[in-house]
Amino acid sequence: MINQNFVLLGVVIEFVGGLIYIIETLKGTIQPNKISWLLWSIYTLIAFAAEVSQGVGIVSLTTFITGFCPFLVFIASFFNKKSQWKITKFDIGCGLLSILGILLWYITKTGNFAILFSIIADTLAGLPTIIKSYNEPETENDFVFSFGIINAGIGLLVINVWNFQNYGFPLYLLLIQTLFFVLIRFKLGKKIKLSHKLS
Repeated sequence: MINQNFVLLGVVIEFVGGLIYIIETLKGTIQPNKISWLLWSIYTLIAFAAEVSQGVGIVSLTTFITGFCPFLVFIASFFNKKSQWKITKFDIGCGLLSILGILLWYITKTGNFAILFSIIADTLAGLPTIIKSYNEPETENDFVFSFGIINAGIGLLVINVWNFQNYGFPLYLLLIQTLFFVLIRFKLGKKIKLSHKLS
C-alpha cells in the first residue's frame, strides 16, 4: 500500500488524459460515441456517490474523475460536427440495457449493489465504443485510456481495506481502460481481420 494522497496524482493524470481527448474531439480527429461517454459519466458518478455513502474516502476520487472527464468529452462532442460518431440501434440498445442495470440498483438501494450495477451498466454503455475501438481504432485516442490505467492502478495501490466497496470500481476501471488501450494502440481488430484474410 502506498500513501493515499497519491490518489490526487492519479486524478491529475486522468484529467490530463481527458483534456487531450477533449482537444482531439474538438479538432475532430477522434469521434467519441455520445451514448458511451454520457452513460459512462452518469454511472461512474453514481458509483462515486455509492462509494462516498459507503465511507470509501479519498480513494473514491479515482472513480469521480473517471466520471467527470467523460461528461466533458460528451459536451465537447457537440462542438465539432466532424467529431460526431453515428449512433446505431445497437448503441441505443446497449444504453437501454445499461439503464436497466441502474434501475436494478435503485430497487435494491444498497451501496455495494450500486457499485456492482454501475459496473454492469458502465460495461454495457461501453460496448459500442469497445466495438468501435476494435473495428475502427483510428477514430479513438489511447491517451485517455493509458492515463486511466495509471489512475486506476494508483487507486488500487492506496487501498488499505480490501473489500468490494473499496476495490470494486477501481479494479473494473483498470480492466476496462486496459482493454480500450490495447484495442486502440495495437489495432487488434485490424490485425485479426488481416490474419483471417491471409489464412
